[in-house]
Amino acid sequence: MQLDEAERRLRDSAFVLKEPALTEYVRAVLCRTVGTDRCRGARIYVVRNPEFNASMAPNGMMVVNSGLLVRVRDEAELAAILGHEFAHFEQRHSLHRFQHTRSMTDVVAWMSVVAASGASYQVRSTAINVANSAVGSMFAFGRDEEREADLLGAKYMIAAGYDPNALPDIWNRAMDEADATAFGRKQKSHRYDRLSFFASHPTDLQRATYLRTLVAGMGQGDAGREPLQTAVKPLRGAFLADQIKLNDFGGTEYLFGQLAGDTWDAELLCARGDLYRTRGNPRDLVSAAAFYTQAIALDPANADAYRGLGLAQLRGGDAHGVDALKRYLALRPDAPDHAMIQTLLP
Repeated sequence: MQLDEAERRLRDSAFVLKEPALTEYVRAVLCRTVGTDRCRGARIYVVRNPEFNASMAPNGMMVVNSGLLVRVRDEAELAAILGHEFAHFEQRHSLHRFQHTRSMTDVVAWMSVVAASGASYQVRSTAINVANSAVGSMFAFGRDEEREADLLGAKYMIAAGYDPNALPDIWNRAMDEADATAFGRKQKSHRYDRLSFFASHPTDLQRATYLRTLVAGMGQGDAGREPLQTAVKPLRGAFLADQIKLNDFGGTEYLFGQLAGDTWDAELLCARGDLYRTRGNPRDLVSAAAFYTQAIALDPANADAYRGLGLAQLRGGDAHGVDALKRYLALRPDAPDHAMIQTLLP
């Protein structure tokens, strides 16, 4: 009942993308992965959220973040994630976790009463240990369900003919991006070889390891890189802009590099310029102007590149930014920020 109400609120949310073509593409991948008959009960919502995540509720509501669609390289990786979430739904994991958590919190409550009573030290100590074990059981139960969903989702996507090598690759890149985020923020990297007491999921290293063992010796399957890129391309620029707003320079720079590979297109160069211009160090403004210039060389009609170039140059004290902003307004006379940009011109 709570999830039905949550779905009603989500359905009317401005964050849900009203893009039928993209939603139908995600549905087609899910149906190929788990079967047409079984996917009929899924109601898919693609949400504009730059975080790498997806979820599926016991009532059939599947939420797919835009951050997931940006990060998966091909259809096989998307199928692996969707299969994992469908496995949660099919095995009723959320309901089981709710029931288990309710039972364990009852145990914790009663043990807290015992620990607070006037019983002997040994009785109170035993009660505290039992309560701690009950808390740990809740998180261990969730980790077991995640492993089960990983392996069941893997079987789905492999049976559908997708490339099994996509499974460990996802988590390897997730670790690399997290390391890049930590480095950019001058923090210590995560310890993927250790499991926190309160961890609700296995570590990315654990997932990559047992999934790599699962697919060892399997041949190549269908990757589906082109269909995914075609489906995401119309909205990729907006998704990249959302990623920049996370204020995660290191992780975003890594992500852009992964998306570009050996070839940077105009859209990615423009987004990279926005990333450097947003951080705004003096050297960043020089780098940003260079990226915008490269984007303009590839696409002379890219109005956003002229806008970014002009703003970066003016902020860095280069008067040539005025010319770039004039070119931006000429290319996009109906720009929503026309009045604001006009105030920067002599």
